[in-house]
Amino acid sequence: MILVRELQPNPEKGQQFRKALIVTVLGNILLALIKGVAAHYSKSAALYSDTINSISDVIYSIFLIIGLTISQKPPDSSHPQGHERFEPLMGLIITISMTIAGIEAMRSSIARFTAGGIHVTLGITSLALLISALMKTGMFLIIRNIARKILSPGLDATAKDNLSDILTSVAALLGIIGSDYIHPLLDPFAGVLVAIWIFRAAYEVGKENLGFLTGSSPDEEIKKKILEAARSVPGVISVHQMVTEFVGPKIVVDIHIDVDQSINLKEAHDISDRVADAVQSIPEVDRAYIHPEPIDLKR
Repeated sequence: MILVRELQPNPEKGQQFRKALIVTVLGNILLALIKGVAAHYSKSAALYSDTINSISDVIYSIFLIIGLTISQKPPDSSHPQGHERFEPLMGLIITISMTIAGIEAMRSSIARFTAGGIHVTLGITSLALLISALMKTGMFLIIRNIARKILSPGLDATAKDNLSDILTSVAALLGIIGSDYIHPLLDPFAGVLVAIWIFRAAYEVGKENLGFLTGSSPDEEIKKKILEAARSVPGVISVHQMVTEFVGPKIVVDIHIDVDQSINLKEAHDISDRVADAVQSIPEVDRAYIHPEPIDLKR
């Protein structure tokens, strides 16, 4: 017999996902077009690097739609615990997309640097980058708030990428200004800085989502919160063992509690159920398995 976990559908979560996806996809497509046109006419290496970054954002947006759609499917016989792990899997694909963008940005900037750079005037380039920074700021705030509300690692990765894009646009703008007023090589130099920042953001996003997929442990603050919830239940004498790990974006908890050995089986079972309810009320926790252990209080 295959046991399938029962989960209640969450219409609000689905609505928040759709809102985030619309903002991400439309915003990234618009920015890629704006920066692509500006890079073509200005020949700026820094703006070209930023354009490549925006194109990679469009690509990962498509994967994000696929991953979040699958992750919202209810449990079935093939995935009895649900499909939530597809979301951090998409987070790793976002990491790959960001890394490829960083490689191309670095390649083009180094090539322009070794060629001596070119004088880049302001105007269309600065306007495109200012629009990009403002739009990405709005996208970052919207996506970050949604990610925190529904505890979505995929959207959290997207928010971090948006924050990275703000900084890369500012770096590219400073490089172009430097190219216009100081030296042409400052433009490709800014492109190199943009590429380095993309690599840094990709590393952080990849590390976090890899942890979700490989069963890493949550931070000490969440562990402390789980322990306090378990110990607060009447009838729990102590917690003598706890294992916590990420299974997808949420935490699975295995706890061994000490209970009075003089109580009957039903009372021990009721205490275990109350502990499970208390622990599972923590937003980061998906499910908890409780094991009561009898101890002699007369010793």
